Amino acid sequence: QATSDPAEKARLANLAIEMQDKRIRFFGNDPKYPKAYILGEKGLAYLDFFGEEKLAEARECLQQSVTGMGASSKIMVLVKLVDASYALYKQDPNGKAEQFIADYELASNYLGEQASNTNNKNAEIAGKQKDYVDNIFAVSGAADCSKLDEIYAAAVKDNLQNLDMLTKIAKLYKRVRCTESDVYFAACEAAHKLQPTDESAAGCASMAAKKGDYEQAVAYYDQAIKLAMVEDELEDVADYQYNAAFYCYNNLKKYPEARKYAQASIAPLQGRGLNKGQGRCYIIIGMCYAATQLYPNDAKGRILNKTVYWAAVDKFVKAKQIDPSVEAQASEFISSYSKYYPTKEERFDLPNEFTGSTYYVGGWIGESTAIR
Repeated sequence: QATSDPAEKARLANLAIEMQDKRIRFFGNDPKYPKAYILGEKGLAYLDFFGEEKLAEARECLQQSVTGMGASSKIMVLVKLVDASYALYKQDPNGKAEQFIADYELASNYLGEQASNTNNKNAEIAGKQKDYVDNIFAVSGAADCSKLDEIYAAAVKDNLQNLDMLTKIAKLYKRVRCTESDVYFAACEAAHKLQPTDESAAGCASMAAKKGDYEQAVAYYDQAIKLAMVEDELEDVADYQYNAAFYCYNNLKKYPEARKYAQASIAPLQGRGLNKGQGRCYIIIGMCYAATQLYPNDAKGRILNKTVYWAAVDKFVKAKQIDPSVEAQASEFISSYSKYYPTKEERFDLPNEFTGSTYYVGGWIGESTAIR
């Protein structure tokens, strides 16, 4: 029965906590609802009956519960652990940042496991709650790269032989897009020496690129691609191949190699509903074509070299067709490069080259395109 009397409210709140303590004392060894499970209920009770007054106690119970129950934790316990830890972090951003990050990682990882478990009837709920806690973390400010560096720089130096810790730190940096950090590079490099993974190889690739060694960056991405393929991590494979393509095009000017990586990035995702965002690969291929000079710099060659723009625009059109996110960029390139098509007069000057409605762009491009 509800009461407005403060003393009675306090008595009932303390009674609720005492009840959970008794459950732990008498039933803590229950295989289905062990001590760790009951600690979760106790943490929820703290939040329900005491609110911010007992945040630290609530967070401690919830954290112990999740540590003990792992992926079997109640969804609400996982979510409230992040809520409570975030509230404590807001009270003391400097003192509670590391604790909040650790609690977030713990809860988010287990929610992710539950969401991906096809046998879990609550998988959809877990997925939505994971989005919720991920959003809290994203807007919290704790994900600021400089703040992460303050927290984890020493941790990396102290754990150069601790693969689990290094991998955990590298994954966190990748998740919050702090992959330009020297701390992230150090963690990836150390982890890669101990046991190469696609993530550590990708981190080393980013480090090499930041230093301007793009050849080495591509070599590391080759390692990342092979390692991710073993685990059938196709979306990661596609990202690594795109990154290699970008460096080959933008920094190394190796256009055939850039196309090879871009085409490889598209291929494994086709037919699996995972090709969202892959218009970027057609953009890269189109830019490689546009940057190519296939023929000698004489009167005839200067006209024929303009045919690469037909092939380039074909790729920009394809990019728009499959990926709305690059539509504006692709349209801009179409407008820019279509100005450089061979003119009617130039085509008239080379009647043997321009017959019919199509033209074969030779060299390493090797594609037929419409004359326009």
